[in-house]
Amino acid sequence: MNMVNLKIDGVEVQVQKGMTILEAANQAGINIPNLCYCEGLKPDGACRICVVEVEKANGLVCSCSTAAGEGMVVYTESPRIVEARRTILSLIWANHPYNCLTCEKAGNCKLQDYSYRYGITDEDIEVYADTGKRQGLDDSGKFYVYDRSKCILCGKCVRVCAEASVVSAIGRSDRGSKTRITPPFGRPLEDSECVSCGNCVSYCPTGALSAKKPVKYREWEVKRVDTTCTYCGVGCQLQLLVKDNRVVGVEPVNGPANEGLLCVKGKFGYNFINHPDRLKTPLIKKDGKFEEASWAEALELVAEKLSETRDKYGPDAVAGLSSARCTNEENYLFQKLMRGAVGTNNVDHCARL
Repeated sequence: MNMVNLKIDGVEVQVQKGMTILEAANQAGINIPNLCYCEGLKPDGACRICVVEVEKANGLVCSCSTAAGEGMVVYTESPRIVEARRTILSLIWANHPYNCLTCEKAGNCKLQDYSYRYGITDEDIEVYADTGKRQGLDDSGKFYVYDRSKCILCGKCVRVCAEASVVSAIGRSDRGSKTRITPPFGRPLEDSECVSCGNCVSYCPTGALSAKKPVKYREWEVKRVDTTCTYCGVGCQLQLLVKDNRVVGVEPVNGPANEGLLCVKGKFGYNFINHPDRLKTPLIKKDGKFEEASWAEALELVAEKLSETRDKYGPDAVAGLSSARCTNEENYLFQKLMRGAVGTNNVDHCARL
């Protein structure tokens, strides 16, 4: 009773009742283009690029906001749909700058990918060339820039800010061709309720929102390394973007602790990694001076000194202080070490960053 059966592009699909056509297609490995869809957020249906054809339905339907129904027969790439998507993309480009060659989002831009996929040409765009282009640049924020000319009004940033970050620092203003994304009353970002978490930047499908980067890079120049954020014990998962063995950016990962979100520290606070004063190897004092050592040497020395102190003065002569920058799992292991291996309950936590 909780499952529905439908057919998508000739493929029999069974999904949980309440799932949308887009979610059903994703589950079946069928790719439906989308610009405003975001897993975990309420469907908005703003971009219309995900329209599909459903037998016996009046007109094309938006797959991200239409529930999958029992017995549905869905087509995702019929000539009618392809023509609709070409029109939608042409309308978007009529209000978009043609600067893909210099745009930092090149290589990681859905608008660029779909335009290539459906063969959008200058002739397609020129039909709608008189609709006018949005203008304006807001670089008042400390960590990112909003380029209104590249905004496609998908509204994903607004929904992420309101539903996921629960800040509601931005929204839609005006109507029709004058619509824009802005903080209340048209204020600059620096004067808004924005907490600079950067989640809007992470989810923007175009180059409208971009981080202020100390090192410029293109998508194909970086490799992605999965890791855990070191700023607190929550355990947010993220990807370090590495170019020439240097961390040049951070993107969130949909991990169990953060579900694809980050705070301002996790998103933008990575410059310390490349700081010249950062300690990269353990230091051991020899003859009154610190010298670099291997981890094996350092751990062996610590274990030796702890054992000596415990055996000579008793376990309560040792105390341990752990860090809020460690994960909860690491702090658990630390107190286990103190209680189980050293034999003392003298263990505390700094409890703040």
